[in-house]
Amino acid sequence: MIPLNQNLNALKRSQIRVYTNLARATTGCAMLTIGEPDLDTPEAVKLAAMEAIQNNQTHYAPNQGTPDLRKAIADHETHRGNAVTPEQVLVTIGACQALFTALLGILNPGDELIVPTPGFGLYETIATIAGAKTVPLDVTKTGFQITQEALDAVITPKTKAILINSPCNPTGVIFSKESLAAVKRAVLSRPIFIVCDNVYHSLSYSDCPDLSCDPDLKEQLILCQSFSKPWAMTGWRIGYLTCPDYVMDRLLLLSAATITAVPTFLQQAAITALSTPTAPMREIYRQRRDYVTGRLTAMGLSFPEPEGAFYVFVNIEKYGLDSETFCSRMIREGLLAAVPGSCFGTDGYIRLSYCYSDEELKVGMDRLEAFIATL
Repeated sequence: MIPLNQNLNALKRSQIRVYTNLARATTGCAMLTIGEPDLDTPEAVKLAAMEAIQNNQTHYAPNQGTPDLRKAIADHETHRGNAVTPEQVLVTIGACQALFTALLGILNPGDELIVPTPGFGLYETIATIAGAKTVPLDVTKTGFQITQEALDAVITPKTKAILINSPCNPTGVIFSKESLAAVKRAVLSRPIFIVCDNVYHSLSYSDCPDLSCDPDLKEQLILCQSFSKPWAMTGWRIGYLTCPDYVMDRLLLLSAATITAVPTFLQQAAITALSTPTAPMREIYRQRRDYVTGRLTAMGLSFPEPEGAFYVFVNIEKYGLDSETFCSRMIREGLLAAVPGSCFGTDGYIRLSYCYSDEELKVGMDRLEAFIATL
């Protein structure tokens, strides 16, 4: 066998997909695993894409994105407080490619990326590909918030970036102003980037402080965003990043070498999405959150209160099972699938997604209640 890139040897398949596939292979198993809205893309967005195709917008787009979409994104971001120009916007294939471009673009072999944990596993995957090291910042012991003491303890001369995801996947927790102030103090005097993964920001149920809106951090902050979650556009694969000019100069070349450009007609639809309210979908998720958390509380289960996104991170330590064993048994014995907390770097918890229909959520909660009664 001919050796491959050695950085790929440590990569593992997403456990979210592993447990979802196990559930699909188990007859009658219900799933609360995937963070994919069950709602449909708004009709106006679909029509915009179809009209763009009819108008023959099917040729190569500029590498950075169409001027119209980049202007619409810049206006959208500036309106909410993140003042950027169209030249500081890069249109990407979803937030995944935005994150890949951002992290691969700033991390050198041996660099360290600090990630509040529990956190989305993709961050570590990208850092590994770059030859960098992921440094977990455990927030489970500090109310799922970042403290100055804990952050300072993990910063080293090798720290290149801190990744902030708020509301957080898998907890739904919003980082407080105090948490973000700690991050700001930690980076202002150091050559450290902040990478904000804001894919759930539009699905916040309460005020969501945002470092990308802080003018003091403009020269060291990269924002990654997606159309997938707020507008139920997961299959469209379109997102964007914003960054300082000196960073864009290099990230644009990396993105162009990776994807050339995002399909032109999808970019036209994204312009329509930006003018389509997300509040109706957010209200549906809020109501589902209230139902699921109410049921969990009645079962005697504890969890950090989800303040955004559509996940709840349930503590299962009292059952004496690690999270993978718990989830495997729940699929086989309870016919319900969840994601082990170990997938997010924190054992003793499971992640339940509530972006499923009301009927599916009721079935899921009924089966969870029946399963834990057997433990």
